[in-house]
Amino acid sequence: MTRTTPVARPDLLALDLDTLAALSNRGLVKRAAKELGSGAGAVPSAGADGTLAGVFPDGTRVSLPPGAGLDQGACTCGAPGVCRHLLGLVLAWQRTEAEVPGPGGARPGGPAPGVSDSGSPASGSSGPGDPDSGVSGRDGPASGSAGRCGSGRVGAVWEPWSPGDLDDEALTAAVGARAVATARRTLGRGYTARLHHPTAEEPAARAELPTCTVRFPVPAAEGIGHAVTDAAATRRGEVIALAVWAFRAATEADPAAPPDRVDVGGGGGWARPGATELGSAAVLLDDLLLDGAAHAGPVLATALRRVRDELSARALHWPAGILTDLTGQLEDHAARGARYRAEEYAALIAEFHARLRAASQEGVLPASQVLGSGERGDTALRRVRLTALGCRIGGGPGERTAEVFLGHAGAGTGLVLRRRWELAPGQDPSGPELAERRLAGSTLGAVARANLVSESASRTPGLSVIIGGGRLASTSVTPVGSAWSELPEPLLLRDFAAHARALDGLPPYLVRPRTEAGSVHVVEVHGVGEVGYDPAEQRLEATVRDARGAVGRVSAVHNPYSPGALDVLAECLRGIRGEVSHLSALVRVTGAGLVFDPVAVMTAGGVTVPDLAPAPGSHFAASPVPRPRDPLAEAMEGALSALASAAVLGLRGLGEPARAVIGDCAAALARTGLSAAAGLVRAFLGVLSAEGPAAAARPWVDAQIHLLCALELHARSA
Repeated sequence: MTRTTPVARPDLLALDLDTLAALSNRGLVKRAAKELGSGAGAVPSAGADGTLAGVFPDGTRVSLPPGAGLDQGACTCGAPGVCRHLLGLVLAWQRTEAEVPGPGGARPGGPAPGVSDSGSPASGSSGPGDPDSGVSGRDGPASGSAGRCGSGRVGAVWEPWSPGDLDDEALTAAVGARAVATARRTLGRGYTARLHHPTAEEPAARAELPTCTVRFPVPAAEGIGHAVTDAAATRRGEVIALAVWAFRAATEADPAAPPDRVDVGGGGGWARPGATELGSAAVLLDDLLLDGAAHAGPVLATALRRVRDELSARALHWPAGILTDLTGQLEDHAARGARYRAEEYAALIAEFHARLRAASQEGVLPASQVLGSGERGDTALRRVRLTALGCRIGGGPGERTAEVFLGHAGAGTGLVLRRRWELAPGQDPSGPELAERRLAGSTLGAVARANLVSESASRTPGLSVIIGGGRLASTSVTPVGSAWSELPEPLLLRDFAAHARALDGLPPYLVRPRTEAGSVHVVEVHGVGEVGYDPAEQRLEATVRDARGAVGRVSAVHNPYSPGALDVLAECLRGIRGEVSHLSALVRVTGAGLVFDPVAVMTAGGVTVPDLAPAPGSHFAASPVPRPRDPLAEAMEGALSALASAAVLGLRGLGEPARAVIGDCAAALARTGLSAAAGLVRAFLGVLSAEGPAAAARPWVDAQIHLLCALELHARSA
C-alpha cells in the first residue's frame, strides 16, 4: 500500500552501521544484525508521540523516546548503556521503513543502511565484524547511503543545515543541564574549533575541538542525541554543546559563507582570564633578559616554573609551553647540555612577547590561537583508532626520547605520542636499539609502523596523545596495511601546489598554535628524482613529484642518535626497498614549493622508519647538493645570532665588543636593503647606550620579533 503519513523517526533512518558502531561497539552491531537476519529481531512500532518501541521473540521489550540518543533508550534486559536490543530495534525499524512502498509502489528507503533485505550486513560493504571496515572504531564520516540526505531517506533532497541551528533549550534537553553548565565554563575561557559544514556530498557536520572531534551524522533538529565523539562518555554532553556553539558562532560570523575555523567565547586581549599571570611572566622574562642565561639563578627558574603552572591552570597552554621550553634551555645551558641553543633561547623570549602583543589587539588573531585553546589539561578518549606515521629519536647525554607521529583519521589531524627514557651511566642506545623498548603493550618499532585501537588514550590541546596501560589489552597494535592511503585530506597530502598555498596564508609561527604534530602529513608520491648529499650540513636531499607533476623537496639532516638513518632513507628513495608510494613528513613551505622532512617511507616492501631501522651494510654515495649563497638570509641570521648572544650574556653585562658585533650586523642588514631591520637593531643599541639596559629590553624584543618574522617570510618566498 502507498504511505500517506510522514515517516516516523527519520533520525534513526540516518544511522548507518558505522555510526551505530561508533555509538556502541562493532561486536554489538554485528550480533544485532545477525539476530535480525535469523528472524530473532524486534517487532517495531512507532507511537503517536514518536516513541519507538519493540518486542523481541524472547519477550525483551525496548523503547526509544523521541529526540533521544541510543544511550537514553530503555530495555528490560538490564544491560548497562547501549545494548544489542536497542541496536536491533533501530535495524528492525530501518528494515520496516525500507519495505513500505512509496508512491507508485516504489520502496523509498531500500534496505537498512549497510544491511541486506535479510537483515545481515550487505554484501560488497564492510560488515560490523570486519576489523578493516569503517566500523572498526574510526570516527570518520558515515559511509552508509542513508546519511546522504538531510532527512536520512535515500532519494530525499538534501537541504542545508547546521548544528548551530539548535537553540540552547533543545540542546539542554538533549545533553543535560549539567553538561551544558560545564561547557559554559569552557565557553567563558574561549576555545578554537575547526569545522566541516554539511554539504550534499558530505552531509555529516564535524567539529574539531582542541582535544576531541564531534560528528553530527543526523541533522541537529532531529538527532542531536546521535552525535558521535571520541571523547569519553563522561564528557560527551559537554563537547557536543561546545561543538553546537562553534557552528552557531560560524553562522553568526557569516551566514552566507560560515568560516571553517572560529574562535568561540572568551574575552579579547587583557580582559581574558589569566592576564595577571601573563603579566607576571612578562616581568620575569624581562628580568631574565636583563640578567642573561649566564647569570640566571635558581630563584628565577623556580619563579618561571610557578608562573608556568598558573598559566596551565588557566588553560593558556601556549605561553605555558614557552616557559617549559625556556626553563629547559636554562637547565641545558647550566649543564652544558647538547640541546641548548642560544638562538632558540632568544626566540622563546621573543615568542612570548609576540603572543602577548597579538592577544592584546582586538580583531587581529583569535586569542585562543595565540594564547591557548581554553581546554584544561587532557581529554580522555572513548575509543580511538590511530595510524602510526613513523618515529623520531632525540635526547641528550642522559636520556633518549621517542616521538611517534600518529594520524587520527576521524579528526583529520596528526598527533604525537612521546616516550622518554633516562639512561644509566655508560648507556648510549641508538634508534635501532630503542626500537625494542616496550611501548603501549608492544615495542616502539612495532607501534611506529602500526594501526592502534585504544580504549585508554587521552589527548592534549597540543595534539599529543597519552596511552595508559590500566586495563588488560586496552590497546591493540596491528600492521598498518593500506591505512596511509585511506587517510582523509589534508592529512593525506596529494596536491603539492594547493597545500603550499594553504601554508603560505598562515600567520608567522610566533603566533600560531603550538601543536606538536600539526605539520605532519602523509605525502602521496608519484616519482622520485635524484638523491643528493650536502657533506657540510650532513643533509640528504631529493625531489618527489605528485600526480600533477608538481615537485617537492625532501630534506633530511643527520641524527646522531640514529647514525644510519640517512643511509636507510637513501635506500628507500632510490627504490632499493621497492617503489616509493608514500612518505610521512613534517611539511613546510618555501618560495620554491614544499619541503618534506621525512619520518617514514612506504614502499612496496612496507613501511620503513629510518630512525629505528638498522643501518645498511654500506654508505650511499651521492653527488653534493649545490648551495647558492643567500645574502639576505645570512644578514638576518647574523643579526639574530648577535641578539641571541646579548640575551645570553644579559643586557646589564653587555660589553663594548658585543655591542660592536651587533652594530656590524646592523650595517650588514642595511647593505642588503633591509633598512627597517637595520633601524630596529640600531634603535636597540641607541636606547641601551642612552637610557640603560632596563629601557632597552623592549627595543631588543622589537628587533628580535621583526627579524624572526622577516626570516620566515623570506624562507617562504626564497
